[in-house]
Amino acid sequence: MNSFQLDDLCENLISRFVDFHAAASTCSPSRASLLTGRLGLRNGVTHNFAVTSVGGLPLNETTLAEVLQEAGYVTGMIGKWHLGHHSSYHPNFRGFDYYFGIPYSHDMGCLDTPGYNHPPCPACPWTARASRSPERDCYTDVALPLYENLNIVEQPVNLSSLAQKYTEKATQFIQRASTSRRPFLLYVGLAHMHVPLTRIQLSAGPQHRTPYASNLREMDSLVGQIKDKVDRVAKENTFLWFTGDNGPWAQKCELAGSVGPFTGLWQAQQGGSPAKQTTWEGGHRVPAVAYWPGTVPSNVTSTALLSVLDIFPTVVALAGASLPPGRHFDGLDASEVLFGGSQTGHRVLFHPNSGAAGEYGALKTVRLEHYKAFYVTGGAKACNGSTGPEQYHEPPLIFNLEDVAEAVPLEPGSAEYRSVLPKVREALADVLQDIAHDNISKADYTRDPSVTPCCNPHQIACRCQTASQTDISTSRNVGK
Repeated sequence: MNSFQLDDLCENLISRFVDFHAAASTCSPSRASLLTGRLGLRNGVTHNFAVTSVGGLPLNETTLAEVLQEAGYVTGMIGKWHLGHHSSYHPNFRGFDYYFGIPYSHDMGCLDTPGYNHPPCPACPWTARASRSPERDCYTDVALPLYENLNIVEQPVNLSSLAQKYTEKATQFIQRASTSRRPFLLYVGLAHMHVPLTRIQLSAGPQHRTPYASNLREMDSLVGQIKDKVDRVAKENTFLWFTGDNGPWAQKCELAGSVGPFTGLWQAQQGGSPAKQTTWEGGHRVPAVAYWPGTVPSNVTSTALLSVLDIFPTVVALAGASLPPGRHFDGLDASEVLFGGSQTGHRVLFHPNSGAAGEYGALKTVRLEHYKAFYVTGGAKACNGSTGPEQYHEPPLIFNLEDVAEAVPLEPGSAEYRSVLPKVREALADVLQDIAHDNISKADYTRDPSVTPCCNPHQIACRCQTASQTDISTSRNVGK
Protein backbone atom coordinates (compact mmCIF):
# COMPACT_ATOMS: atom_id res chain seq x y z
CA MET A 1 0.00 0.00 0.00
CA ASN A 2 1.23 3.51 -0.75
CA SER A 3 1.83 6.29 1.77
CA PHE A 4 2.58 9.08 -0.65
CA GLN A 5 4.15 11.65 1.68
CA LEU A 6 6.47 9.16 3.40
CA ASP A 7 7.20 7.36 0.14
CA ASP A 8 8.23 10.66 -1.45
CA LEU A 9 10.45 11.41 1.53
CA CYS A 10 12.08 8.00 1.33
CA GLU A 11 12.67 8.18 -2.42
CA ASN A 12 13.91 11.75 -2.71
CA LEU A 13 14.54 13.70 0.44
CA ILE A 14 15.71 11.74 3.44
CA SER A 15 18.03 9.21 5.01
CA ARG A 16 16.32 6.00 6.02
CA PHE A 17 17.54 3.49 8.57
CA VAL A 18 16.89 -0.20 8.06
CA ASP A 19 18.43 -1.50 11.30
CA PHE A 20 16.71 0.85 13.74
CA HIS A 21 15.16 -0.36 16.99
CA ALA A 22 12.72 0.70 19.65
CA ALA A 23 14.25 0.63 23.12
CA ALA A 24 11.51 -1.77 24.25
CA SER A 25 8.62 -3.45 22.47
CA THR A 26 5.81 -1.82 24.42
CA CYS A 27 4.63 1.75 24.92
CA SER A 28 5.73 3.33 28.21
CA PRO A 29 9.26 1.82 28.39
CA SER A 30 9.98 2.75 24.77
CA ARG A 31 8.86 6.36 25.28
CA ALA A 32 10.72 6.69 28.57
CA SER A 33 13.93 5.61 26.83
CA LEU A 34 13.33 8.08 24.01
CA LEU A 35 13.08 10.96 26.47
CA THR A 36 15.98 9.86 28.73
CA GLY A 37 18.42 7.94 26.50
CA ARG A 38 18.41 5.20 29.16
CA LEU A 39 17.09 1.65 29.34
CA GLY A 40 14.27 0.80 31.73
CA LEU A 41 16.64 -0.82 34.24
CA ARG A 42 18.18 2.64 34.64
CA ASN A 43 15.19 5.00 34.28
CA GLY A 44 12.80 2.73 36.21
CA VAL A 45 10.11 2.35 33.51
CA THR A 46 9.89 -1.35 32.68
CA HIS A 47 6.21 -1.75 31.76
CA ASN A 48 3.16 0.33 30.93
CA PHE A 49 1.41 2.79 33.22
CA ALA A 50 -2.33 2.47 33.79
CA VAL A 51 -5.28 4.88 33.83
CA THR A 52 -5.12 4.69 37.64
CA SER A 53 -1.33 4.93 37.96
CA VAL A 54 -0.19 7.28 40.70
CA GLY A 55 3.34 7.58 39.32
CA GLY A 56 5.14 7.84 36.01
CA LEU A 57 8.61 8.44 34.65
CA PRO A 58 10.57 9.00 37.89
CA LEU A 59 11.00 12.66 38.72
CA ASN A 60 14.75 12.36 39.22
CA GLU A 61 15.10 11.36 35.56
CA THR A 62 15.91 14.30 33.26
CA THR A 63 13.93 14.43 30.03
CA LEU A 64 15.10 15.66 26.65
CA ALA A 65 12.58 18.48 26.93
CA GLU A 66 14.07 19.62 30.25
CA VAL A 67 17.59 19.70 28.79
CA LEU A 68 16.49 21.74 25.77
CA GLN A 69 14.24 24.00 27.83
CA GLU A 70 17.28 24.85 29.97
CA ALA A 71 19.20 25.58 26.74
CA GLY A 72 16.61 28.16 25.71
CA TYR A 73 14.30 26.07 23.56
CA VAL A 74 10.56 26.33 23.69
CA THR A 75 9.16 22.83 23.96
CA GLY A 76 5.92 21.23 22.88
CA MET A 77 4.42 17.77 23.07
CA ILE A 78 1.41 16.70 21.02
CA GLY A 79 -0.25 13.30 21.22
CA LYS A 80 0.24 10.20 23.33
CA TRP A 81 2.28 10.66 26.53
CA HIS A 82 1.91 7.43 28.60
CA LEU A 83 4.56 8.38 31.17
CA GLY A 84 2.26 9.40 34.03
CA HIS A 85 -0.56 11.93 34.14
CA HIS A 86 -1.08 12.57 37.83
CA SER A 87 0.41 15.63 39.51
CA SER A 88 4.09 16.25 38.71
CA TYR A 89 4.23 13.44 36.14
CA HIS A 90 2.17 15.44 33.63
CA PRO A 91 4.09 16.62 30.51
CA ASN A 92 3.84 20.29 31.58
CA PHE A 93 5.98 19.39 34.61
CA ARG A 94 8.46 17.28 32.62
CA GLY A 95 9.92 20.04 30.46
CA PHE A 96 7.14 20.71 27.98
CA ASP A 97 5.87 24.29 27.80
CA TYR A 98 2.85 23.14 25.84
CA TYR A 99 0.93 19.88 25.77
CA PHE A 100 -2.05 18.78 23.69
CA GLY A 101 -2.98 15.13 23.64
CA ILE A 102 -4.10 11.95 25.34
CA PRO A 103 -2.25 10.96 28.52
CA TYR A 104 -1.95 7.27 27.58
CA SER A 105 -2.94 4.90 24.76
CA HIS A 106 -6.20 5.82 23.10
CA ASP A 107 -7.68 2.37 23.74
CA MET A 108 -7.60 3.11 27.49
CA GLY A 109 -10.97 4.82 27.67
CA CYS A 110 -14.35 4.58 26.01
CA LEU A 111 -15.53 6.66 23.04
CA ASP A 112 -18.94 7.73 21.80
CA THR A 113 -18.04 6.46 18.34
CA PRO A 114 -15.63 3.58 18.89
CA GLY A 115 -13.05 2.96 16.22
CA TYR A 116 -12.05 -0.34 14.73
CA ASN A 117 -10.75 -2.75 17.37
CA HIS A 118 -10.44 -6.51 17.71
CA PRO A 119 -12.61 -7.54 19.37
CA PRO A 120 -14.88 -4.47 19.08
CA CYS A 121 -15.42 -2.34 22.19
CA PRO A 122 -18.75 -0.72 23.12
CA ALA A 123 -19.44 3.00 23.15
CA CYS A 124 -19.38 5.03 26.37
CA PRO A 125 -22.51 4.51 28.47
CA TRP A 126 -25.10 7.30 28.81
CA THR A 127 -27.43 5.98 31.47
CA ALA A 128 -25.55 3.76 33.91
CA ARG A 129 -21.98 3.04 34.81
CA ALA A 130 -20.58 -0.07 33.24
CA SER A 131 -17.55 -1.98 34.43
CA ARG A 132 -14.52 -2.83 32.36
CA SER A 133 -14.83 -6.01 30.34
CA PRO A 134 -11.55 -7.86 31.04
CA GLU A 135 -12.13 -10.55 28.47
CA ARG A 136 -12.44 -7.92 25.75
CA ASP A 137 -9.86 -5.57 27.26
CA CYS A 138 -12.31 -2.69 26.88
CA TYR A 139 -12.61 0.35 29.13
CA THR A 140 -16.28 1.20 29.52
CA ASP A 141 -16.44 3.05 32.81
CA VAL A 142 -14.33 6.17 32.04
CA ALA A 143 -14.22 8.09 28.78
CA LEU A 144 -10.94 8.84 27.00
CA PRO A 145 -9.72 12.37 27.89
CA LEU A 146 -8.07 14.98 25.68
CA TYR A 147 -5.84 17.49 27.44
CA GLU A 148 -4.62 20.94 26.55
CA ASN A 149 -1.91 21.67 29.06
CA LEU A 150 -3.41 20.86 32.49
CA ASN A 151 -7.04 21.01 31.41
CA ILE A 152 -9.27 18.29 30.00
CA VAL A 153 -10.91 19.91 26.98
CA GLU A 154 -12.85 16.90 25.70
CA GLN A 155 -14.04 13.67 27.32
CA PRO A 156 -14.66 11.43 25.49
CA VAL A 157 -12.32 12.29 22.62
CA ASN A 158 -13.84 12.58 19.18
CA LEU A 159 -11.51 10.12 17.47
CA SER A 160 -12.60 11.06 13.95
CA SER A 161 -11.29 14.63 14.32
CA LEU A 162 -8.23 13.87 16.45
CA ALA A 163 -5.69 13.69 13.60
CA GLN A 164 -6.81 17.06 12.27
CA LYS A 165 -6.57 18.60 15.74
CA TYR A 166 -3.05 17.23 16.15
CA THR A 167 -2.11 18.68 12.76
CA GLU A 168 -3.53 22.08 13.62
CA LYS A 169 -1.81 22.23 17.01
CA ALA A 170 1.53 21.08 15.55
CA THR A 171 1.49 23.61 12.70
CA GLN A 172 0.41 26.41 15.05
CA PHE A 173 3.28 25.56 17.38
CA ILE A 174 5.79 25.62 14.50
CA GLN A 175 4.43 28.93 13.23
CA ARG A 176 4.64 30.56 16.63
CA ALA A 177 8.16 29.23 17.10
CA SER A 178 9.20 30.68 13.76
CA THR A 179 7.60 34.04 14.56
CA SER A 180 9.25 34.19 17.97
CA ARG A 181 12.67 33.27 16.49
CA ARG A 182 13.29 30.94 19.39
CA PRO A 183 14.61 27.39 18.87
CA PHE A 184 12.04 24.69 19.50
CA LEU A 185 11.54 21.02 20.24
CA LEU A 186 8.25 19.49 19.10
CA TYR A 187 7.59 15.88 20.08
CA VAL A 188 4.55 14.40 18.31
CA GLY A 189 3.30 11.03 19.61
CA LEU A 190 0.78 9.98 16.98
CA ALA A 191 -2.25 7.86 17.79
CA HIS A 192 -1.54 5.99 14.55
CA MET A 193 -1.18 3.06 14.07
CA HIS A 194 -2.47 1.89 17.45
CA VAL A 195 -6.00 0.55 17.84
CA PRO A 196 -8.72 1.66 17.83
CA LEU A 197 -8.33 2.77 14.24
CA THR A 198 -10.46 5.72 13.16
CA ARG A 199 -13.67 5.08 11.28
CA ILE A 200 -12.86 7.17 8.23
CA GLN A 201 -14.27 6.82 4.73
CA LEU A 202 -12.47 4.02 2.94
CA SER A 203 -10.72 5.00 -0.28
CA ALA A 204 -11.97 3.72 -3.60
CA GLY A 205 -8.68 2.17 -4.69
CA PRO A 206 -8.22 -1.55 -4.01
CA GLN A 207 -5.12 -0.88 -1.90
CA HIS A 208 -7.02 1.43 0.47
CA ARG A 209 -10.25 -0.46 1.12
CA THR A 210 -9.26 -1.62 4.59
CA PRO A 211 -9.37 0.34 7.86
CA TYR A 212 -5.62 -0.12 8.32
CA ALA A 213 -4.79 1.22 4.86
CA SER A 214 -7.08 4.23 5.27
CA ASN A 215 -5.63 5.06 8.69
CA LEU A 216 -2.12 4.73 7.28
CA ARG A 217 -3.05 7.27 4.62
CA GLU A 218 -4.43 9.59 7.31
CA MET A 219 -1.17 9.32 9.27
CA ASP A 220 0.77 9.95 6.08
CA SER A 221 -1.22 13.11 5.44
CA LEU A 222 -0.66 14.34 8.99
CA VAL A 223 3.11 13.83 8.74
CA GLY A 224 3.12 15.52 5.34
CA GLN A 225 1.32 18.60 6.64
CA ILE A 226 3.80 18.97 9.51
CA LYS A 227 6.74 18.60 7.11
CA ASP A 228 5.19 21.13 4.70
CA LYS A 229 4.80 23.64 7.50
CA VAL A 230 8.45 23.20 8.46
CA ASP A 231 9.44 23.63 4.80
CA ARG A 232 7.56 26.93 4.61
CA VAL A 233 8.83 28.57 7.79
CA ALA A 234 11.94 26.82 9.15
CA LYS A 235 13.38 24.46 6.52
CA GLU A 236 17.03 25.49 6.79
CA ASN A 237 17.45 24.82 10.49
CA THR A 238 14.90 22.17 11.44
CA PHE A 239 15.69 18.49 11.84
CA LEU A 240 12.83 15.95 11.68
CA TRP A 241 13.16 12.39 12.95
CA PHE A 242 10.31 9.94 12.30
CA THR A 243 10.16 6.50 13.91
CA GLY A 244 7.99 4.10 15.91
CA ASP A 245 7.81 2.85 19.49
CA ASN A 246 7.32 -0.89 18.86
CA GLY A 247 6.23 -3.47 16.33
CA PRO A 248 2.70 -4.59 15.38
CA TRP A 249 0.26 -5.76 18.07
CA ALA A 250 -0.46 -9.15 16.51
CA GLN A 251 -3.52 -9.99 18.62
CA LYS A 252 -5.35 -7.20 16.79
CA CYS A 253 -5.14 -9.26 13.59
CA GLU A 254 -5.75 -7.28 10.37
CA LEU A 255 -5.75 -4.03 12.37
CA ALA A 256 -2.17 -4.54 13.57
CA GLY A 257 -0.01 -4.09 10.50
CA SER A 258 2.81 -6.30 9.28
CA VAL A 259 6.21 -7.40 10.57
CA GLY A 260 7.44 -7.67 6.98
CA PRO A 261 10.31 -10.16 6.67
CA PHE A 262 10.94 -10.17 10.45
CA THR A 263 8.66 -13.10 11.08
CA GLY A 264 10.40 -14.73 14.07
CA LEU A 265 9.85 -18.17 12.58
CA TRP A 266 11.54 -20.04 15.42
CA GLN A 267 9.05 -18.52 17.87
CA ALA A 268 6.11 -18.88 15.48
CA GLN A 269 6.76 -22.62 15.40
CA GLN A 270 6.70 -22.69 19.22
CA GLY A 271 3.45 -20.73 19.34
CA GLY A 272 2.25 -17.17 19.85
CA SER A 273 3.30 -13.96 18.15
CA PRO A 274 6.91 -12.77 17.63
CA ALA A 275 5.87 -9.10 17.37
CA LYS A 276 4.97 -6.44 19.98
CA GLN A 277 5.80 -7.38 23.60
CA THR A 278 8.56 -9.76 22.46
CA THR A 279 12.28 -9.38 21.83
CA TRP A 280 12.08 -10.88 18.34
CA GLU A 281 12.89 -8.44 15.50
CA GLY A 282 9.18 -8.00 14.78
CA GLY A 283 8.75 -6.56 18.27
CA HIS A 284 11.37 -3.83 18.23
CA ARG A 285 12.76 -3.22 14.72
CA VAL A 286 10.92 -0.12 13.53
CA PRO A 287 10.94 2.24 10.53
CA ALA A 288 13.05 5.38 10.89
CA VAL A 289 13.76 8.30 8.59
CA ALA A 290 15.57 11.61 9.07
CA TYR A 291 14.94 14.85 7.18
CA TRP A 292 16.95 18.07 7.08
CA PRO A 293 17.51 19.40 3.54
CA GLY A 294 21.10 20.36 2.92
CA THR A 295 22.32 18.70 6.10
CA VAL A 296 21.00 15.13 6.14
CA PRO A 297 22.05 13.46 2.84
CA SER A 298 19.05 12.68 0.64
CA ASN A 299 18.05 9.29 -0.74
CA VAL A 300 20.49 7.41 1.49
CA THR A 301 19.88 4.05 3.14
CA SER A 302 21.87 3.41 6.30
CA THR A 303 22.54 -0.04 7.72
CA ALA A 304 24.05 1.36 10.92
CA LEU A 305 22.66 -0.28 14.07
CA LEU A 306 20.74 2.52 15.79
CA SER A 307 18.04 2.86 18.44
CA VAL A 308 15.39 5.17 19.81
CA LEU A 309 17.87 5.49 22.69
CA ASP A 310 20.09 7.55 20.37
CA ILE A 311 17.56 10.35 19.91
CA PHE A 312 18.35 11.89 23.30
CA PRO A 313 22.16 12.20 23.00
CA THR A 314 21.99 13.13 19.31
CA VAL A 315 19.50 15.95 19.77
CA VAL A 316 21.29 17.22 22.87
CA ALA A 317 24.51 17.43 20.82
CA LEU A 318 22.75 19.20 17.94
CA ALA A 319 21.34 21.74 20.37
CA GLY A 320 24.80 22.44 21.79
CA ALA A 321 23.61 21.35 25.22
CA SER A 322 25.20 18.97 27.71
CA LEU A 323 24.07 15.55 28.89
CA PRO A 324 22.77 15.48 32.47
CA PRO A 325 25.62 14.67 34.87
CA GLY A 326 25.80 11.82 37.35
CA ARG A 327 24.26 9.09 35.21
CA HIS A 328 25.11 6.74 32.36
CA PHE A 329 23.36 6.59 28.98
CA ASP A 330 22.63 3.69 26.66
CA GLY A 331 22.18 5.80 23.52
CA LEU A 332 24.93 7.25 21.37
CA ASP A 333 25.34 10.48 19.42
CA ALA A 334 24.42 9.39 15.88
CA SER A 335 25.53 12.63 14.21
CA GLU A 336 28.26 10.94 12.16
CA VAL A 337 25.72 8.46 10.82
CA LEU A 338 23.11 11.13 10.13
CA PHE A 339 25.32 13.79 8.60
CA GLY A 340 28.71 12.23 7.85
CA GLY A 341 27.80 9.04 6.02
CA SER A 342 29.22 6.73 8.68
CA GLN A 343 27.77 3.23 8.79
CA THR A 344 29.01 2.64 12.32
CA GLY A 345 26.36 2.66 15.02
CA HIS A 346 26.14 0.40 18.06
CA ARG A 347 28.24 -2.71 18.34
CA VAL A 348 25.90 -4.00 21.04
CA LEU A 349 22.21 -3.37 21.82
CA PHE A 350 20.10 -4.88 24.58
CA HIS A 351 16.42 -5.68 24.10
CA PRO A 352 14.55 -5.70 27.44
CA ASN A 353 11.77 -8.14 28.22
CA SER A 354 8.50 -6.39 27.37
CA GLY A 355 5.72 -8.69 28.52
CA ALA A 356 5.81 -11.90 26.51
CA ALA A 357 8.36 -13.70 28.68
CA GLY A 358 10.65 -13.12 31.65
CA GLU A 359 10.78 -10.33 34.18
CA TYR A 360 9.76 -6.91 32.85
CA GLY A 361 12.76 -4.87 31.78
CA ALA A 362 15.34 -7.60 32.33
CA LEU A 363 18.08 -7.77 29.71
CA LYS A 364 17.84 -11.30 28.34
CA THR A 365 18.29 -10.59 24.63
CA VAL A 366 21.60 -9.30 23.29
CA ARG A 367 22.31 -7.91 19.83
CA LEU A 368 26.03 -8.16 19.03
CA GLU A 369 26.95 -6.87 15.58
CA HIS A 370 24.90 -9.11 13.25
CA TYR A 371 24.24 -11.77 15.89
CA LYS A 372 21.41 -11.97 18.40
CA ALA A 373 21.34 -14.09 21.53
CA PHE A 374 18.23 -15.07 23.53
CA TYR A 375 18.41 -16.20 27.14
CA VAL A 376 14.61 -16.26 27.31
CA THR A 377 11.95 -16.59 24.60
CA GLY A 378 8.18 -16.46 24.50
CA GLY A 379 5.37 -15.63 22.14
CA ALA A 380 2.90 -12.81 22.78
CA LYS A 381 -0.80 -13.30 22.20
CA ALA A 382 -1.40 -13.96 18.51
CA CYS A 383 -4.41 -13.21 16.32
CA ASN A 384 -5.80 -16.69 17.03
CA GLY A 385 -5.49 -16.13 20.79
CA SER A 386 -2.54 -18.45 21.27
CA THR A 387 0.60 -17.59 23.23
CA GLY A 388 4.04 -19.16 23.16
CA PRO A 389 5.63 -20.83 26.18
CA GLU A 390 8.18 -18.98 28.27
CA GLN A 391 11.46 -20.81 27.73
CA TYR A 392 14.86 -20.13 29.30
CA HIS A 393 18.02 -20.92 27.36
CA GLU A 394 21.42 -21.60 28.91
CA PRO A 395 23.49 -21.50 26.83
CA PRO A 396 21.48 -18.98 24.82
CA LEU A 397 19.93 -19.39 21.41
CA ILE A 398 22.07 -17.40 18.95
CA PHE A 399 20.92 -16.33 15.50
CA ASN A 400 22.94 -14.86 12.65
CA LEU A 401 20.64 -12.03 11.49
CA GLU A 402 21.49 -12.66 7.88
CA ASP A 403 18.59 -14.99 8.67
CA VAL A 404 16.22 -12.02 9.09
CA ALA A 405 13.29 -14.34 9.82
CA GLU A 406 15.13 -15.69 12.89
CA ALA A 407 14.21 -19.16 11.73
CA VAL A 408 17.21 -21.35 12.57
CA PRO A 409 19.62 -20.71 15.47
CA LEU A 410 23.29 -21.53 15.21
CA GLU A 411 24.31 -25.01 16.23
CA PRO A 412 25.82 -24.75 19.75
CA GLY A 413 28.71 -26.97 18.71
CA SER A 414 29.60 -24.94 15.63
CA ALA A 415 32.75 -22.80 15.40
CA GLU A 416 30.58 -19.73 14.70
CA TYR A 417 28.56 -20.25 17.88
CA ARG A 418 31.66 -20.90 20.01
CA SER A 419 33.23 -17.70 18.63
CA VAL A 420 30.21 -15.49 19.38
CA LEU A 421 29.14 -16.84 22.78
CA PRO A 422 32.02 -15.43 24.90
CA LYS A 423 31.52 -11.97 23.36
CA VAL A 424 27.80 -12.09 24.17
CA ARG A 425 28.49 -13.12 27.77
CA GLU A 426 31.08 -10.37 28.18
CA ALA A 427 28.78 -7.68 26.73
CA LEU A 428 25.91 -8.70 29.01
CA ALA A 429 28.11 -8.89 32.10
CA ASP A 430 29.56 -5.44 31.31
CA VAL A 431 26.19 -3.70 31.00
CA LEU A 432 24.79 -5.30 34.14
CA GLN A 433 27.91 -4.25 36.05
CA ASP A 434 27.54 -0.72 34.68
CA ILE A 435 23.88 -0.53 35.69
CA ALA A 436 24.71 -1.82 39.17
CA HIS A 437 27.02 1.16 39.68
CA ASP A 438 24.82 3.76 37.98
CA ASN A 439 22.42 6.31 39.41
CA ILE A 440 19.22 4.39 38.70
CA SER A 441 15.55 5.19 39.33
CA LYS A 442 12.49 3.22 40.37
CA ALA A 443 9.06 4.04 39.01
CA ASP A 444 5.99 4.12 41.24
CA TYR A 445 3.50 1.66 39.73
CA THR A 446 0.93 1.88 42.53
CA ARG A 447 -2.67 2.49 41.49
CA ASP A 448 -5.45 4.60 42.92
CA PRO A 449 -8.81 5.09 41.16
CA SER A 450 -8.94 8.67 42.47
CA VAL A 451 -6.18 9.76 40.04
CA THR A 452 -8.19 8.71 36.98
CA PRO A 453 -8.54 11.73 34.64
CA CYS A 454 -12.14 12.92 34.98
CA CYS A 455 -13.45 16.33 33.98
CA ASN A 456 -16.87 15.78 35.57
CA PRO A 457 -17.19 13.02 38.18
CA HIS A 458 -20.93 13.67 38.45
CA GLN A 459 -21.52 12.53 34.87
CA ILE A 460 -21.58 8.98 33.57
CA ALA A 461 -18.10 8.02 32.25
CA CYS A 462 -16.80 11.46 33.37
CA ARG A 463 -18.45 12.93 30.32
CA CYS A 464 -17.89 16.57 29.41
CA GLN A 465 -17.13 18.48 26.27
CA THR A 466 -16.02 22.06 26.04
CA ALA A 467 -14.96 24.38 23.27
CA SER A 468 -12.51 26.25 25.49
CA GLN A 469 -8.94 25.84 24.38
CA THR A 470 -5.84 27.29 25.98
CA ASP A 471 -3.56 29.28 23.68
CA ILE A 472 -0.21 27.61 23.09
CA SER A 473 3.13 28.95 24.14
CA THR A 474 5.41 30.26 21.45
CA SER A 475 8.68 28.78 20.77
CA ARG A 476 15.67 26.42 16.04
CA ASN A 477 14.43 23.52 15.87
CA VAL A 478 14.11 19.84 16.47
CA GLY A 479 11.03 17.84 15.54
CA LYS A 480 10.20 14.23 16.30
